[in-house]
Order: sequence, then structure tokens, then C-alpha cells
Amino acid sequence: MKIGIEGQRLFRVKKHGMDMVALELIKNLQLIDHENEYVIFVKPDEDRLCLEETSNFKIVELGGGPYPTWEQIALPRAAAKEKCDILHCTSNTAPIISSVPLVLTLHDIIYMESSNIKLAFGGGTAYQRFGNIYRKYVVPRLLKKSKATITVSEFEKERIGEFFKMETSRLHAVYNGVGTYFVPIDNQDELKRVKDKYDLPDRFFFFLGNTVPKKNTPGTLKAFSDFRKQTGEDIPLVMLDYEKADLQKIADDIGDPDLVKHIHLTGYVVNTDLPAIYNLCEIFLYPSFRESFGIPILEAQQCGVPVITANTSSMPEVSGDGSYLVNPYKVEEITKAMIEITSNKTFREELIKKGLANSAKFSWRAMAERVLELYQLVYHEKH
Repeated sequence: MKIGIEGQRLFRVKKHGMDMVALELIKNLQLIDHENEYVIFVKPDEDRLCLEETSNFKIVELGGGPYPTWEQIALPRAAAKEKCDILHCTSNTAPIISSVPLVLTLHDIIYMESSNIKLAFGGGTAYQRFGNIYRKYVVPRLLKKSKATITVSEFEKERIGEFFKMETSRLHAVYNGVGTYFVPIDNQDELKRVKDKYDLPDRFFFFLGNTVPKKNTPGTLKAFSDFRKQTGEDIPLVMLDYEKADLQKIADDIGDPDLVKHIHLTGYVVNTDLPAIYNLCEIFLYPSFRESFGIPILEAQQCGVPVITANTSSMPEVSGDGSYLVNPYKVEEITKAMIEITSNKTFREELIKKGLANSAKFSWRAMAERVLELYQLVYHEKH
């Protein structure tokens, strides 16, 4: 069996969630499958060292312009040229016309849901809004063609099935994993290295907010502001790659223009430095409105950090009983959770213990094993 895997953005330096999922899938398939042939289709970029060829894994770099033309024209042509038996597209979209049978990973359908129209289209960058429009056009067409559609949680599987009125036999929930390097760190030199590299405060909360509306950045910052006012605690908030001007606008909108002075921006953080940042923080904040999975929940839990996340969508499914669940639409609940975790040592330690136990249930290897089973299923149905 010859399997093509779309990894368009794998070689870009600044990788994000779906990129890391695809990369972990491929690396774990390299560990468990030495029989089938694989062709990994990527767009040329700077980070070529993130993935290496092996005896049965070939990397093909494809040009082809912006991602819609790359995906709709260059990718299906290359997959056909390589005589692939299956083409697995890993990041929500795929070629509408393909002579090679498709397997699609559809992480979520937020952009399809009218009830979430504000989350999908009411904010974010122009690039993000264009991406939503593109997905809204191609996804319904792909679901009719795909031989198997993978999503990342039972919650999302149900949403997709209900929305598109699909037979669940063609939908498969395959959980994401968590990197084995996300662990409690005792090495003080490593913690100091990362602390110095990003100039981190001695104490801080950690929030992976961004400009996507579903991440609930304004609500989280309001909760942080209220925590400071109610407790008098001067604990900074650490965020990653975010524009300071955008943060200032949010701070002005929530009535606390000086809040930005207490937010530390690190810039882009390489994935292998994240475990130390989790280890150094006092609380990890992840109160999104909507997630299809939520890998950072597991990363933080596995590092032994108390997590505050939402009681909506997939997050209770992924968190188990190892996170403090809040209604993300109620800022006061986020603030209350922050106060309880910082003030109640026994509760904090119990939450950490439950989080470690929960995160141990997930692995990238298990994800790769399940995906390989689906490849074999699709291949044997064809033959």
C-alpha cells in the first residue's frame, strides 16, 4: 500500500496545532509501520530538519502558490504521479477533484455552524476569515467524496454527523496525543535556560490566547483583571505571539487600560521550550468557547500544572476530572477558579494529581495505530 500524506505547512518555522498533529502522526507512523510506502507532500520552507526520510518514507516538496491552489491543483497531480493508493489530507481541507481515494482529517466545523457565526466570522485576521470561507466551500463537497473522515473527539464526531446528516460509519473519532517531552521538570538548569531565554517572571499565569475569537481572549483578560483587583496579587500573565496594540485595545475595552503592563509577551515559542514554560507557571488558562480537542490541556496536565478550561464542546471529554471546568461565557467563574487554585493548596495538589492521571490516557502512538487501521480499511474496501 502506498499512502500519500498532505503536510503542506510542516516545514514552516512557526508551526501551530494542526501542523504539530500531522508531524506527530508521521513520526509515529515511521516508528510502527515498516511495510507500507509513504509519500509526504510538503510546501518548501525553512524547517526541513523537523522531518527526515526513512527507507519507506519519502518527502516530496511541492511548489504551487497559495494554499488553495497548492491543495486543489499541485497536490492531486503529485499524488497521482506518485501512484498513491490513498491520499490523507490532515488539516480540514483536501482537493475536491482527486483520482486518488481521500482520507480527510476534519478537526472541527465551527465555521459551518450558524450558532457560532460570530466565533467563525466576527473576528480574527483577514487570513483567518478567508480560511473559514474556503473551508465552508470545500468541506461539504469533500465529505461526500472522502472514503473515511477522521475527527479528533466524540463531541466533534457527533457535531459533524448531525450537521451534515452523515452515516457515522464513515466518521471516526481518533484522539490526539501529547508529546512525551511534556513532563514535570526537575532539571533547574533547563528551567533557568527557558526562563532566561524568554525573560519570564518569577511567578506567572500562562494563557495561550490568540486573535481567533473562539479562544476567548477578552474574557480571559477580564477575568485576570478581576483576579488582580479582588486579591491584590501581582502575578503577571504570560502570553506568546500576540501584538501588543491588540492587547491594549482589549484592555481599554474591558476598562483596565493599565493591564497590559502586567502581561508578558514572549513572541513565538518553539514547541520543545513549552514544557518548561508549563512547569514554571502557576496556572494554565484555557477557557475557550469552543474546541474540537484541546491538546494544550493535556500538555499542561502532563507537566503537573493546574488547568482552568471550559465546560463546553470537547474540553470536558479531554480533561476528564483533571481540570477546573468553568462556563467560559461567565468571567466571574474564571476569576473564581483562579482564586481557588492559588489560595487552596490541597485543592491545587489534588487537581494536579488528577490531571497527571488523565493525560496518561493519551498518546501519539495510539493515534497513529488507529489511523493506520483506517488506511488499511480504506485500501481493502477499494481492493
